[in-house]
Amino acid sequence: MCGICGFTGNIPDNEKIIHKMAEVITHRGPDSEGFYTDESISMGFRRLSIIDLEGGTQPIYSQDKSMVLTFNGEIYNYKELRKELIDMGYEFYTQTDSETILHGYEAWGEKVLDRLRGMFGFAIYDKKDGSLFIARDFFGIKPMHYALVGDHLVYGSEIKSILEFPLYEKKFNARTLDNYLSFQYALPPETFFEGIYCLLPGHYLRFKDGKVTTTRYWEATFEPDETLTEEEAVDRIEQVFEKSVDAHKISDVEVGCFLSSGVDSSYVSTYFADQKTFTVGFDFGEKYNEIDWAKGLSEKIGVDHHYKVIASDEFWGNIRKVQYHMDQPLADPSCIALYFVSKIASEHVKVVLSGEGADELFGGYTIYNEINSLRGYQKLPLGLRKFLANIVRPLPKFKGRNFILRGALSVEERFIGNAFMFNKAEKQKILKDTSIAHEPQEYTAKYYDRAKNYDDITKMQYLDINTWMVGDILLKADRMSMANSLELRVPFLDKEVFKVARTIPYQLRVNKENTKYAMRKAARRHLPEDWAKKKKLGFPVPTRVWLKDEKYYNIVKDVFNSETAKKFFNSEELIKFLDDHFSGKEDNSRKVWTVFIFIVWYNIYFGDDTVTAPQAGDFNY
Repeated sequence: MCGICGFTGNIPDNEKIIHKMAEVITHRGPDSEGFYTDESISMGFRRLSIIDLEGGTQPIYSQDKSMVLTFNGEIYNYKELRKELIDMGYEFYTQTDSETILHGYEAWGEKVLDRLRGMFGFAIYDKKDGSLFIARDFFGIKPMHYALVGDHLVYGSEIKSILEFPLYEKKFNARTLDNYLSFQYALPPETFFEGIYCLLPGHYLRFKDGKVTTTRYWEATFEPDETLTEEEAVDRIEQVFEKSVDAHKISDVEVGCFLSSGVDSSYVSTYFADQKTFTVGFDFGEKYNEIDWAKGLSEKIGVDHHYKVIASDEFWGNIRKVQYHMDQPLADPSCIALYFVSKIASEHVKVVLSGEGADELFGGYTIYNEINSLRGYQKLPLGLRKFLANIVRPLPKFKGRNFILRGALSVEERFIGNAFMFNKAEKQKILKDTSIAHEPQEYTAKYYDRAKNYDDITKMQYLDINTWMVGDILLKADRMSMANSLELRVPFLDKEVFKVARTIPYQLRVNKENTKYAMRKAARRHLPEDWAKKKKLGFPVPTRVWLKDEKYYNIVKDVFNSETAKKFFNSEELIKFLDDHFSGKEDNSRKVWTVFIFIVWYNIYFGDDTVTAPQAGDFNY
């Protein structure tokens, strides 16, 4: 795993600039660095050595030196591609997967992307025609950002590299604050920095003659095979997943595994006998601590288990450091827990496997089952359901009220993804500039339009794959592992696994018995019963508990009364949210946390002229 960066054109001190752009992402690759510069481009690289430890230094050059590659990621079928390319006459001077991409691009152009199996973000400069080709993997496991600054294309694995480019004028993008307040993350391709974009998953970018064009080369589409029996579905999942795990374990260094109590990482861990697993938790009871479950499974399957209990002050003392590494605010508190589990893993291994992606591909989120629970009620005439919703809407909360309200809405109206924080009216109430507030459904409409022929469960999965998974799940997985110089691999998010997942009928994904139904059946063949059927917890963090503790309540209250808060928000409304939660009147913990994290992040990136990584234990929000 590595970090890449670069810019086109020739400017004064270009070598000094590209070195600085690479230096700020040293955490992505502390083992070595490499650079290429000429009058047309400057390319930087930081390396975390995983494959071909001695010979895999980048940049990688074509045989005639006319093409230059820098690459972040892993290609799991590189040996097969390498053999094919050798048979075609290409000569290799390394044993790396990186060189396979470059020769593949020489042989097949952008069609090389169709042949790759893995995770990647890479850049190829072609000296012959002066073009720059940048690509991102199918699901967005590895990041890629870019900006057009005058005549220069500037790019990087992390935004902080682009910020070091002297001609880029750092400006806050207020539009992104609007979607962040609804989704808890910056909705791609926009970022919080004006003019800096996220290259979307399954897309490539070409820069030539001063023009940027982006093209989608792959899309996660579903085509359920209704003739598939339950046993056939389970067999196919088991077979393809085993092959995926084997492919994802290819490495010249030791590979470990993250382990929670959930079925996803537990299933992955069953392939790690005599190796290492890693877990973190909090000292707030079983709801917030999965360590005992993970220890129990580790003993049963014979792995060396390592764990850590995160202290409250330790968690709060790393918030600023985590948000610095995130580049953009992410109000998912599990990203901080992920930072800690990555930290303990990095003390033992260089590579870990994790269970991300299983929920999106196989229908694992509990909210997906809402389709089944509402099915009977939604047989009533729409007019009647809307009439009942209008009656209960102004009433105080009671059991069943939310069911009536949501039952009057289509899936496109009620589901914007796994995190729904503020609607338009709520944003207008807390924002100083109410003009930026939009309904979140305005952002999701384009995805639902592409999924209009799917059943409602598949529509929800499609939306999550393109928004929540990219903007939250994979973003935090990449940033938190890389902050600790650790490579994280996700065997569920594999092209071959998806080829099977896309064919599973929705009834075998989500039904009255369970979510992720067929995948759980496959996991049950490898796991003890208690672990196979355990309800999903996610990565539980006790924010609602902390925000009722006077110490942490006062920390947040001070932030809500700060000048930064008053620049964007009506502080009295924020304090009311906080006070209502503190008194037990309303559980506002997620909304409070969303605003709090944004303010903390803003102070890091826009609070002064020099962005530096905050130190652990820093409570100066």
